[in-house]
Amino acid sequence: MAQVPLAKKMSEEQSDSKRQSVHILNPHLEKMDEDILYHFALGTGTHDFPAMFSDVKFVCVGGSPSRMKSFAQYIAVELELGDSKTDIPNICAGTDRYAMYKVGPVLSVSHGMGIPSISIMLHELLKLLHYSKCSNVTIIRIGTSGGVGVEPGSVVITSQSVDATFKPQFEQMILGKTVVRNTELDPGLIQELVQCSKEINEFNTVIGNTMCTMDFYEAAVVCVTLLNRLEGDQISSPHDILVHHQQRPQKLVGFFIKKHFSNPGMSF
Repeated sequence: MAQVPLAKKMSEEQSDSKRQSVHILNPHLEKMDEDILYHFALGTGTHDFPAMFSDVKFVCVGGSPSRMKSFAQYIAVELELGDSKTDIPNICAGTDRYAMYKVGPVLSVSHGMGIPSISIMLHELLKLLHYSKCSNVTIIRIGTSGGVGVEPGSVVITSQSVDATFKPQFEQMILGKTVVRNTELDPGLIQELVQCSKEINEFNTVIGNTMCTMDFYEAAVVCVTLLNRLEGDQISSPHDILVHHQQRPQKLVGFFIKKHFSNPGMSF
């Protein structure tokens, strides 16, 4: 099935009270008696999606299942919904494809490695949010990457993703036709994350482009660099330093989420 555009984050110009639902541009979904999200081991006929997920406001995705469980435990502490040892169940325990953890209004989901893996995950995730009647959802990828011209440990907030030809676009075949989509990310969300980094004031944060061949995101991307490829392609930092660096994106995004829920002037 063809992928569909991600619902955009509600712009600052819109009223805070306006509800923007996650809507899938596929009229056939409403005609289905049941939709089985096979790779999540979930289905509309076996699970009450609105009861399970309707309160979700933030979805954070990353490659590693263990890292996304770690993030779920981290955000539980940040939002005072548990401690670091809280055993958060894997909602997708019925499959070994992906892992999914829910902490209050935050969903933490692994996407594996490679284009097909993240594409399948996003396809089912968007349908899940649609069936759950979620609204005003912000989706952020957190992870690691190589760096070009930045010191290891720098956190890069992606402004646009570029393909192998340095074009800010994603090209795919849908029903026999070539579809090209823009890959610029939400500028308002980028600035909010930059401001959060300034308030944390613990590590270097820059806005930059991310090259990812045949890969594409329509929400924020926050990655920490593990090396400067202008100086070589081998990761030489000690393991404990790498572990410390990998915590930086989740710290930034966790601060961003916590700030939204602690500010009385912000609503969703």
